[in-house]
Amino acid sequence: MELEAKHSFHGELSVPGDKSISHRGIMFGAISNGLTEVSNFLQGADCLSTISCFRQLGISIENDGCKVLVHGKGLHGLTAPSQILNVGNSGTTLRLISGILAGQPFQSTLDGDASIRKRPMKRIFTPLSEMGAWFQCWDSSHFPKQQQKTNSDCAPFTIQGGNTKHIHYHSPIASAQVKSAVLLAGLYGDGITKVTEPVLSRNHTELMLAGFGADILSTDTTAAIRPEPKLEGQSIHVPGDISSAAYFIALGLIHPHAEILIQNTGINPTRSGILQAAIAMGGKLTLLNQRTVSGEPVADILVSSSNLHGTVIEGNMIPTLIDELPILAVMAAFAEGTTIIKDAQELKVKESDRIATVTENLKAMGGDITPTPDGMVIKGHTPLHGAQIKTYGDHRIAMSFAIAGLNAQGKTTFDEEGCVTVSYPSFYEDIERLAW
Repeated sequence: MELEAKHSFHGELSVPGDKSISHRGIMFGAISNGLTEVSNFLQGADCLSTISCFRQLGISIENDGCKVLVHGKGLHGLTAPSQILNVGNSGTTLRLISGILAGQPFQSTLDGDASIRKRPMKRIFTPLSEMGAWFQCWDSSHFPKQQQKTNSDCAPFTIQGGNTKHIHYHSPIASAQVKSAVLLAGLYGDGITKVTEPVLSRNHTELMLAGFGADILSTDTTAAIRPEPKLEGQSIHVPGDISSAAYFIALGLIHPHAEILIQNTGINPTRSGILQAAIAMGGKLTLLNQRTVSGEPVADILVSSSNLHGTVIEGNMIPTLIDELPILAVMAAFAEGTTIIKDAQELKVKESDRIATVTENLKAMGGDITPTPDGMVIKGHTPLHGAQIKTYGDHRIAMSFAIAGLNAQGKTTFDEEGCVTVSYPSFYEDIERLAW
């Protein structure tokens, strides 16, 4: 794959369905009674892993390539898998399904790819163990030398659920995956389960579970759920993923000849920090046709060429744009002045260490970037040139530096461009449709 600068980018597009919401539609439909229909489902590798896992748990799921039908069996309808549940590259699948399995009276073993085997799982082992689940991580003797694990608190692991207790968990980090795992286990508890976070993380689980019939209450940074609800199948339309839209927001803002309308995009305020950051940097950005779809706020986002300037991204903003920080770093490279990203230690435990991978690749393109323990400092307006991008199999690194390459001098190449299929299979085709 080679990318180089284009004269202009104009047009309309709809990005694929939201990854977080697509995952949850399958999971919550599986433990509900009757049929759940999920339209505009993201047909990316991560979400397909969720379908595969729930099929192994005894759920009939039909997928025609866009719409997915989940034939739910109720809260206690899952059956023990006969094989290892393989989540692929999906941390969301791994952590959320663990919450559901914590309430099941059988054992399951979960595994994933090399990246998943490095992702920290103690953050869910701790609360779910307190709720009564039992975990056993496999030791490195199970692996050939080239595949051995580097952390004993990672996948693969076996979980035994059942006899779930209620807790009030004070999470040390703001993480929707941790919060969701605890709330999902709480569906099977013996009383009201609560999760309190230091800062509110994305709330798709709370919104969707309420729509399925769960008794769930959110107050400030605490979410509480009552056990044993009768969940009923729903019809869910998945909005466009704002994390995928972020690449075209950036493209429209930093290219000197661009105007792009990104239609039908989710703008949930627990996810839309990219919009606030873009506006803070001086971006020309307008929300059109704002509405609510399946309980989620949605809008069309119009962006056009802008003279960006540096800003500080920190604190409570970080959980609302954690997945967008790589593309924000690229935007900062084209902005006037200095951009500081801090309080983002979580970047180190994503599909790659995104502080390190962003730094390495932006420096390779001639950018002025300094990594810090919890983020990075980017000095903008240093002309970028084409380079060989090392993605480390991370879809967000590949897409972020594709946008950089479209605004750099010379050709940009990638060691592994195919990793974008995790969340945005048509990414390169959508770029070509907008290019003039």
